[in-house]
Amino acid sequence: MATRLGALLRGAAVAAAGTALARRALETDPPGGSARWTRTNHRGEPISMLEGPAVAAGLVAGTLAAGGGRERAGAAVATAGAAAFGLVDDLAEDTSTRVKGLRGHLGALAEGRLTTGGLKVLGIGATALAGAVVGTRRRGGAAGHLVDVAVNGALIAGTANLLNLLDLRPGRALKASAVLSLPVACGGAGAATGVVLGAAAVAAPGDLDERDMLGDGGANALGALVGAQWAFGAPRAVRLAALASVVGLTLASERVSFSAVISTTPWLRRADAWGRRQDAPSEE
Repeated sequence: MATRLGALLRGAAVAAAGTALARRALETDPPGGSARWTRTNHRGEPISMLEGPAVAAGLVAGTLAAGGGRERAGAAVATAGAAAFGLVDDLAEDTSTRVKGLRGHLGALAEGRLTTGGLKVLGIGATALAGAVVGTRRRGGAAGHLVDVAVNGALIAGTANLLNLLDLRPGRALKASAVLSLPVACGGAGAATGVVLGAAAVAAPGDLDERDMLGDGGANALGALVGAQWAFGAPRAVRLAALASVVGLTLASERVSFSAVISTTPWLRRADAWGRRQDAPSEE
């Protein structure tokens, strides 16, 4: 128990320090210039996307520092891959075309068009599977191991996408990642809970105050790490149930607005609004 707690605290400290240092370095000299990383929010105010790569850097550093053998390496691979392909979509998206949602990007791929979102889907899927290959321990025969790798890869990729779908309001993805990480804090990749909490604690003030935003790079990275926790730390039956939930929520998001559901559910609305600027909108 003491060893596990030490790994969790070490991961939290390194993730927090890594996020803060990366954010400071990126702000001092933003790659490609500050304009490349600046967007306009719903208030017409500038908002920085540098939070995303800073959080991703903190997550990877914290994961590697926390220890955990194969699980640590697999989680780091999946988190770094999700961050990289998310950043490609953040910075290179063609805003002249309105391809939205998983269905839209997969439909474009079926038509022979590769959008940055489609590239992200393929890239995160590939790196999630690579992370699953690295991080999944063999238990039983070859067939069972292949099933575990496939389930784990799908769970990591699906959770990466799900956290990004939640990143529609200040602080929402950070809060969701913390909540989803806690139930598996005692599992095989439990030290990652400290990593998630450490990075989120540093990023939260700027995010909640609407000065910073995670973007796809940060939200996908958070989701991949949380997904890796479940993939490498939960029994197969729990992982299958988690994957079914992720798939169900992803499909539901194509028809139902998460923000609308949150705004009409009192306890979710209060949790979602906690810590934000008081005049932040609560619905789409």
